[in-house]
Amino acid sequence: MPKVYEALADAFIAEGTTAVFGMMGDANMHWMTAMADRGAMLYEARHEGSGLAMADGWARGAARPGVASTTSGPGVTQLATSLVCARRAGTPLVVFCGEVALGDLGAVQYLDQARFADGVECGFVQVSSPARAQEAVQRAFFLARTESRPMMVSAPSDVQQVEFDGPESYVPSTDLIDTAPRRPDAQRVSTAADILARSERVVILVGRGARVADAASAVLDLQERTHALITTTLQAKNWLRDRTPYFAGISGLYGTSTAHELLQEADCVVAIGASLNRFTTEHGYLYPEARFIHIDRADQVVTGTGVPVDCYLRGDANESLEDLLRALPDSPTSSVGYHTTEVADRLRDADAVGEPFVHESDRLDPREVILALDELIPGEIPLVTGSGHQTDFGTMLFTRPREIVTNYGLFGAIGQAPMLTMGWSAGRGDRPTFVVEGDASFIMHLAEFDTAVRYGWPVLIVVMNDEALGAEYHKAGAHGLRPELAAVPSPDLGAAAVALGGRGALVRSIAELETAVRQYVADPSPTVIDVRITREVLSVPFRRLLRAEDV
Repeated sequence: MPKVYEALADAFIAEGTTAVFGMMGDANMHWMTAMADRGAMLYEARHEGSGLAMADGWARGAARPGVASTTSGPGVTQLATSLVCARRAGTPLVVFCGEVALGDLGAVQYLDQARFADGVECGFVQVSSPARAQEAVQRAFFLARTESRPMMVSAPSDVQQVEFDGPESYVPSTDLIDTAPRRPDAQRVSTAADILARSERVVILVGRGARVADAASAVLDLQERTHALITTTLQAKNWLRDRTPYFAGISGLYGTSTAHELLQEADCVVAIGASLNRFTTEHGYLYPEARFIHIDRADQVVTGTGVPVDCYLRGDANESLEDLLRALPDSPTSSVGYHTTEVADRLRDADAVGEPFVHESDRLDPREVILALDELIPGEIPLVTGSGHQTDFGTMLFTRPREIVTNYGLFGAIGQAPMLTMGWSAGRGDRPTFVVEGDASFIMHLAEFDTAVRYGWPVLIVVMNDEALGAEYHKAGAHGLRPELAAVPSPDLGAAAVALGGRGALVRSIAELETAVRQYVADPSPTVIDVRITREVLSVPFRRLLRAEDV
């Protein structure tokens, strides 16, 4: 008869687990060994929170629940930031956490792991009974999949070691989930069609849900029928940009001034797979006169303004759009809407940098760096963007259509993006992937570059290095404080990468940047490019927020 830890491993394997990220300790070593014996790949990180962030990236890349593991007590508390980030991102994760012996409140590594999980927005199931051990795994995967959230499986070390006396067969959570396409209510479809028929300036706002559903064809059909603009959330940046001249880019603070002007003219917004949070709508500023049709799978969605939408279609993106298109009149609307030569011309130049670059000795203008990266790195190489002031430049100026994963705005945590990139690469079969991150963010988890080297993940980490906590540097100046207190000298991060076994370069000119990037593209391998950038350039979002500039 197998031990409980073996039965738990069997259940994880039955759920489709092929990779585990984390660190081994006393309370999870038996389970991790059993997972390895069953063919799972164990990725040992240098920090438990980093391992969880890698599992987050893996889940996004592989499109199924990621799995991480840690030992009891301090191993669990190290997960805090990454767990909240995963929850805010809606990433399905299952974390196997060892626990001290059941009821041993005096143990050195004792922690009330249920209370901890609740505090970091993580679901929790405990393996408190040998007979129901596999049931705990099933429940964790079921909730991770159906609620798109991280779940903790907390397994006391003494329970793990007893014999498993539960059911002989295991039913994976996938057998319990209804995957039939969900269609919206017919009356609501009719209402939505009526709203569209009476609208003249339609905006189609697509989010990550629409992209994941691969609803491109249906979205473009609706755009053609309604002469609409297409705009995206931050999470769907640049999706469909190359498919239409009437693409307005990001809706919200990171949108262009041209997009802001055009979106304010909308009298109808069709939001597809987007949460309509306050950032996307700019607190209602962007769509002051528009009626909203919202398409989403969620049972309920509360918008960022707190105002109900005019028509909510609860259903899958493709099925909902199919029904909506069928309900529209056969002949296209008589209004030209946004589909004019003037609008197309304005959008064509909307992303251009209309100001001269700042030339400073041995430091580059971050805008020039982003434009060069976008040109040099092929579109088939995905991009991950981090958090912080330097990220704003890429968020606005990367325009080449490519897969993008952004950690911006999900919790405001710096330092996560490089690990997301490593996990994403592993989840896509070690696919080359690049990330743009700040110096403080990257140095926070510098040791994990060793992890990338050990497993040969072909990741390119571009460090936009202003030798400062960039956001705080500029905010301090705006508030009349001392910006220099946020300045932190940086070592040569390219040399550090080489010392850790990878490739690296310190870049102070566009020519040096081109050389380093081309070397990576020709032969993708773990690489860090330390790009020294000036602090004299303030990003457009910061100019809007700190200086009230109309840019």
